[in-house]
Amino acid sequence: MWATLSLESRFESIEIAERALVDLFGEAGIGGDEEYWILTALREAIANAIRHGHYGRPEESVRVDYRVEADRVSITVVDQGDGFDSAVIPDPRDAENLLKPCGRGIFYMRRFMDEVTFRRGPGGGTMVCMNRKLTPRPIKE
Repeated sequence: MWATLSLESRFESIEIAERALVDLFGEAGIGGDEEYWILTALREAIANAIRHGHYGRPEESVRVDYRVEADRVSITVVDQGDGFDSAVIPDPRDAENLLKPCGRGIFYMRRFMDEVTFRRGPGGGTMVCMNRKLTPRPIKE
């Protein structure tokens, strides 16, 4: 199953993106802890697109692509911002960063997903691609 959304660059749009993914999970029979961690990574990716990619400009849009399969979830979030170098993002676990109010989103995405990559979007901006292998569900008899 797959879906694509084009969202206004507003924090309220995160709820729309979450609901769409929860609906796909429901159709695929996915739930529990895995759902929670994947939704957390999705929230962080969209919040970063809005806050850092678009600097809160609501006229920009955030595209979210989902692919939910029996054994894997793939999510791509694309903004229209200036892009960034993910290699220079400081580690929020370092002592000098512990009390900083931001900088944890990418850390969470990498922690909760199996694979996270950043690249330039097709029209500029940043494309965040996240993948997670799913725990096999027991077969119901």
